[in-house]
Amino acid sequence: MQIATTHTGSDFDALASLVACSLLYPGIKLVLPNCLNQNLKTFLSIHKDLFGFYSPKDIDIDQVKSLVIVDTSSWKRIEGGLRELKNKNIEIILFDHHNSDDITPDIEIRKQTGAATTIMIQELQKKRKIITPIQATLFLMGIYEDTGNLTFPSTTAEDASATAYLLDRKADLGILNTFLQHSYGKQQKDILFKMLETYKRVHIENHSISISNVEIKGRVQNLALVIQMYRDIINVNAAFGIFHDIETNKCMIIGRSGSESINIGNIMNALGGGGHPGAGSAQLKDVNPATIETMIIELIKGNDSGSVNLSDIMSYPVITINENTKIKELAMLLRDVGCTGVPVTDKNDNLVGVISRRDFKKIKKDSQMQSPVKAFMTRNPVSISYDKSAMEAAKKMIKYDIGRIPIMKDNKIIGIVTRSDTMLYFYDLLPD
Repeated sequence: MQIATTHTGSDFDALASLVACSLLYPGIKLVLPNCLNQNLKTFLSIHKDLFGFYSPKDIDIDQVKSLVIVDTSSWKRIEGGLRELKNKNIEIILFDHHNSDDITPDIEIRKQTGAATTIMIQELQKKRKIITPIQATLFLMGIYEDTGNLTFPSTTAEDASATAYLLDRKADLGILNTFLQHSYGKQQKDILFKMLETYKRVHIENHSISISNVEIKGRVQNLALVIQMYRDIINVNAAFGIFHDIETNKCMIIGRSGSESINIGNIMNALGGGGHPGAGSAQLKDVNPATIETMIIELIKGNDSGSVNLSDIMSYPVITINENTKIKELAMLLRDVGCTGVPVTDKNDNLVGVISRRDFKKIKKDSQMQSPVKAFMTRNPVSISYDKSAMEAAKKMIKYDIGRIPIMKDNKIIGIVTRSDTMLYFYDLLPD
């Protein structure tokens, strides 16, 4: 079985790219995430039956032999159950216009276009596929939404060419204008006014930047629209909104740039999110919003580490444990030294895994306490070279949700850095 899917929080660009897959790969099953933006929900309330979408819960992942992913390169943005496919031996085909992330495809078509739909249209043209006026209208919605009707700085000549092609295929601008009405209600208006009342402008590397911290309660739709309006009104090269949900203690970070020199996608990727040069977002939990502002400024400056190196904050010598040590002995070691996890080595002192108190959840029987550590450890551990920065270590911890990283030199462990070492030092993040 071959399936195609896209990112959660799907927009028209994601939907259009997904529908294009049905033309490129006849017989493919289109799996639409459950979380959609409001404009898309409105559109699908009328048009959903035209496309024959499947829900993620309808898919038996053991039957999937080929997966097509559009408009994202990040596994964390794939609907929960489908993420298990990353551990399956299947073909993965990727179409995306964002920066590369952690999905490693067998076939990849990636271009820096304003919309992923543009890439799909180019493929349809190459294969001389016939599209209907309804499909042409949907594809044009995808391009218009992600390029701001071809006005965003990320818009390319290829987007404009694809637009002309779709208009020639009878794309209906009347329908497009109906469903691309942005939802700008009282919530969005109040947030924008609050941002304008307190806005600050700073100059970094000859660019004008504004970063606004705003408290919100619960989920608020169309914050990206608020940021775009904010940037346009105060007329800066790049604007960032840090929206702190005080109920969940999560921060949604959204950025918009009008300068080629400020790549929002790279900045958001460093924060564990993603995007493209003109726009992007990320989400962090238990983070001081003021510290996120500092992180953004440092990333814009291109200052990945300042003067702090891993050698300044790592712990050494490192307590390690052999992979054949019994779990019972490990439990006693963790209790005696007061740590929550240790690197695991083989007989030649090579790093082969990491084991922590989290891994003890895998133990279901008392008899398993006599099993070797290697039976429960996390293999292929994330490590970092001794000559990397403390900032780089913190980024890895955010990306992989891990609490400690072994520091390597000449393939041997020379130290270890923990979440509390890096997060509290740099970002004021709260350790587990």
